[in-house]
Amino acid sequence: MELYFAPLEGITDYIYRRIHRRYFPGVDRYFTPFLSPTQNHIFPPRELRQVAPENNRDIPLVPQLLTKNAADFLWAANALADMGYGEVNLNAGCPSGTVTAKGKGAGLLADPDALRRLLDGIFAAAPVRVSVKTRLGVRDPEEFGAILAVYNDYPISRLIIHARTKAEMYDGRVHPDSFAWASAASRAPVCYNGDVRTAADIAAIEQRFPGLDTVMIGRGLTADPALACRARGGVTDRETLRLFHQELCAAYCEAFGGPGSAIHRMKAIWALMLPSFQGGEAYAKALGKTRKWPDFLALTARVLDELPPLPPPAVSPFSEWH
Repeated sequence: MELYFAPLEGITDYIYRRIHRRYFPGVDRYFTPFLSPTQNHIFPPRELRQVAPENNRDIPLVPQLLTKNAADFLWAANALADMGYGEVNLNAGCPSGTVTAKGKGAGLLADPDALRRLLDGIFAAAPVRVSVKTRLGVRDPEEFGAILAVYNDYPISRLIIHARTKAEMYDGRVHPDSFAWASAASRAPVCYNGDVRTAADIAAIEQRFPGLDTVMIGRGLTADPALACRARGGVTDRETLRLFHQELCAAYCEAFGGPGSAIHRMKAIWALMLPSFQGGEAYAKALGKTRKWPDFLALTARVLDELPPLPPPAVSPFSEWH
């Protein structure tokens, strides 16, 4: 089973990826937060830093593109191919209202004919493999039948399915029956995505779908950076997590010119990590109010020193899939 690290905007940048891979092996591919190619056909400096080869040495990385324009996609794909990338990923899954209102991300799913026109243009001249990250539809998983009929007409290298609709965002339970149908009906190899939080979840998904060879994890891997390592039988300890945290702090202070800006990035990371500690929710309000770097370091040190990790549930919710 291959494990992919999903892109999280504002979290999984090249600094995070590089340090994560050093301390917690086990991820087979990392995906960049989306790049947004425009008619200007240049990568802004912030986006260029994310894909610059010198910032991603020894990291198996797939750049993700967010666009509804085939010409812009192809320009970016060619530029990335020139940097040495062999695959790009089309974002057809982002549920953010500011994205979907422009017909991008999961907004592409509202009009299968427009999606087909986009894919016609992309696959007519794509210089590299193209994978797609998608949702099951806009409001109803039943929409995915028409959407998959479009995807099946193209040589998509892998179809990554977040088993929710755009309207569901990240709330409520995923749709196992819809994913099961899609995994059987897709001509492209399929990857599961959605609410994977423990090694037991990965094992339960693998048992339910013995032909499935890939799972993508986002928030679960950020909450527990050692998840992929542990799922492969590796052993991690509190000291490794402490060193990971220390190096992240130092790297962001250097990249952002000091702790004044670094604290915002680190607080966003810790907002996802806190729930993975027993009693971590009691620190959430204090974390949100923290403004000074020494106070932030003191608070996170208490968590790392005093709080045990949250034990996994006795039974994975994925074990209920039949």
